[in-house]
Amino acid sequence: MGESKATTTKDNNIPLIDLSLLNSPNNSSSADSIASLAAEITEACETWGCFQVINHGVPVEQSRAIESAARQFFDQPKDEKKKVWRYERNPLGYHDSEITMNVRDWKEVFDFTVQNPTLFPASPDPHDLELRELVNQWPQFPPQFREVCEEYAKEIEKLGYQLLELLSLSLGLPRQRLNHFFKDQTSIVRFNHYPPCPNHPGQVLGVGQHTDSGALSILAQDDVGGLQVKRKWDGEWAPVKPNPHAYLVIICDIFQVWSNDKYESVVHRAMVNSEKERISIVFFFYPAHYTMVEPLEELINDRNPPKYRPYNWGKFSAARRRSNFTKNNVGRIQIDHFKL
Repeated sequence: MGESKATTTKDNNIPLIDLSLLNSPNNSSSADSIASLAAEITEACETWGCFQVINHGVPVEQSRAIESAARQFFDQPKDEKKKVWRYERNPLGYHDSEITMNVRDWKEVFDFTVQNPTLFPASPDPHDLELRELVNQWPQFPPQFREVCEEYAKEIEKLGYQLLELLSLSLGLPRQRLNHFFKDQTSIVRFNHYPPCPNHPGQVLGVGQHTDSGALSILAQDDVGGLQVKRKWDGEWAPVKPNPHAYLVIICDIFQVWSNDKYESVVHRAMVNSEKERISIVFFFYPAHYTMVEPLEELINDRNPPKYRPYNWGKFSAARRRSNFTKNNVGRIQIDHFKL
């Protein structure tokens, strides 16, 4: 595929960025070409809050294998899937819309961490210093499910670091400025399955509108489509057209805080289909639990003072996870709670 430049026109063409310079066998990318990629990303983030990448380095066979594994897992009877049911002490594994707070959601998911086990706060209480090991739950079927998942996680993590470094450059920072936040990352991979919704699909959402709480989300969707992002300039919903060769990269809340609102996390949602099931696979790139999230010191000054007070990522995320298990319709903690 040839190189595709990010678009600045205000239409439904979400920017498409070619990463072949980073993933060519001879790795001959120059400083100027890397700077050009970073400039494309700057434009995409400021205009849309998301972009698609092609020639991203994730092997085609890995992408096919992970989608096949997800489909085989979700095709099982509910009783089989519930053998790896998630629970409050270890929120990894399988769950469905029956336990989500928003009853309009119409999906089932399977989550696993990139680092296994992953250390995470036992509670959102800032005075509780107990840490808990989150351990992946692996089903017995399909065969090689664990191996396929772990191999995919390695590949998508590589892409995550490439994008993290380009985004750092796009903010005028050193290339590896942000890498240390992810030394003990809490990232997860999520399989989303949206069954057909024959009754009033226009009134039911696979996932309601929201922003993602982490740093980046890297998403692959099948050919059914249904993902929509909210355009920043007019608030209208734009469909993300399925592209089997591309990942959608979503700017999330942590980057909004790090950039002191230069980049805003994009609002998105998933629509259901009346006749076809839909699969998407998301890599949520999360920092270490002990990370203090705040505007980066290089980006603030007297004319651009910090717009957020610091918050601890692990405690913030633990509070959001706890709300997933509450039976009361309580509001979820948001970065707006830390606005100055």
